[in-house]
Amino acid sequence: MTSGPARDERDRTAAFLDVQEGRGPVPILDDAGIERVLRETHRIAVVGASSNPDRPSYGVFRSLVAFGLDCVPINPNERAVLGVPAFPTVVEAAESTGPFDMIDVFRRSELCVPHARQAVAVGAWVLWLQLGVVNWEAATIANDGGLAVVMDRCTAIEWGRLRAG
Repeated sequence: MTSGPARDERDRTAAFLDVQEGRGPVPILDDAGIERVLRETHRIAVVGASSNPDRPSYGVFRSLVAFGLDCVPINPNERAVLGVPAFPTVVEAAESTGPFDMIDVFRRSELCVPHARQAVAVGAWVLWLQLGVVNWEAATIANDGGLAVVMDRCTAIEWGRLRAG
């Protein structure tokens, strides 16, 4: 029986394959569902947004704002991203600034469960885990809370791919 790091890596690979092959424990949005979400989303909490231009979350945050979306950075280590005040949690941001359509998560896969719980708590309707991020427990929490779920996809890439033209 495999244990330790080798088992963790095997489980991580299996989780990604389950997303790609559509065989996880809860439904994940397909291209048509993602396109609908992108058309209907106006306000996004970007968990893990960074003011560091070298971080992917900075580039995606910048792109989403350029697309005309109202984005709020969620990061306890930031004061602001691109001049937008940051908040330590999704719940604090929603209490201070209003509801969110989408919670877009830039965190390691194993850190996503609390963000799924917060997405449900604030009444968002989409939990989006960024490219390279898969967590079936977080997806299940979101799904059970009535949210649509996207995993292992980049909002900025999908916007350009599905909304262009």
